[in-house]
Amino acid sequence: MRRALELARLGSGYTAPNPMVGCVVMHKEQVIGEGWHHQYGGPHAEINAIASVHDKSLLPESRVYVTLEPCSHFGKTPPCADLLINSGVRDVVICNLDPNPLVAGRGVQKLLDAGIKVETGLLEQEGQELNKRFFTSHRLKRPYITLKWAETADGFIAGPGCEQVQISGALAKRFVHKLRAEEQAILVGTRTALHDNPRLNTRHWSGKSPIRIVIDRQLSLPKTINLFDRRQPTIVYNYKKQEEQENLYFVQLHENEPLLPQIMTDLHKRNVISVLVEGGTYLLESLLQENLWNEAFILKNTALTIADGIKAPTMNYGTLTEQQTLGSDQLLHYRNI
Repeated sequence: MRRALELARLGSGYTAPNPMVGCVVMHKEQVIGEGWHHQYGGPHAEINAIASVHDKSLLPESRVYVTLEPCSHFGKTPPCADLLINSGVRDVVICNLDPNPLVAGRGVQKLLDAGIKVETGLLEQEGQELNKRFFTSHRLKRPYITLKWAETADGFIAGPGCEQVQISGALAKRFVHKLRAEEQAILVGTRTALHDNPRLNTRHWSGKSPIRIVIDRQLSLPKTINLFDRRQPTIVYNYKKQEEQENLYFVQLHENEPLLPQIMTDLHKRNVISVLVEGGTYLLESLLQENLWNEAFILKNTALTIADGIKAPTMNYGTLTEQQTLGSDQLLHYRNI
């Protein structure tokens, strides 16, 4: 099962809104097949693992380890439970049950009805961590939210008047782009989009660039900024208009309703299961205060002070779970346990 979890991680950044899944086929303590879900819309892990088995006659005497309950419905691909049944497998070990209402125990029941021995819950916590985005999306009906900001040694996120300051070093910058590659979308507010003019891509790390999201209530941002270059799908949440253009989606929200819950609901409907937030202090603190977050990464440059400017968020939330050094930056990792 640990090998299946390792395989599943190879799909990081490519399978959303589907989960990452790995599968290993064992015959008498020998691995005879393995596979993982490579990308959304492609063959599932079980399909790839069974296809990799050279001698299919061994399958009726084999045990299959899979990190998530095999699907029992037709989606982008046929049901994996049917594939396992038709392959003749008689023993299946599952890490996590699938919270998707279209599966949710039906896959296991299908296997049991076919006379297959099924074991569940092996390395369950590791599986939960692997697919924390997928599980959060189904259970909380909102994306998994990761906050990130960089601050100086004296606690500033920007200079006076939102002046951009180069706070993070090269290693920290690469770490941030790795985060971007792992999340399905990335969110900033109006002031960050205006003063920093970010591109929000993954140019310093391999992997897909995320869907860009910007909050621009009054549509005041100039159309010449990088976020409107149409190079990545971009969602603009606003109070003025509903409109779809090429790679640019304007989503109108209600002014008399809370902003952030509306955004979370809309993203869930769009099957966006994870968001990295690189906004300014106001947006970050709003998410912290409204308990709309799961993890936070703070990059603190211990060698840089600026004495004046925009104060970084005050982190009085969650639990500090990890600290490490990235060049001149200290990385603090918090979880909303």
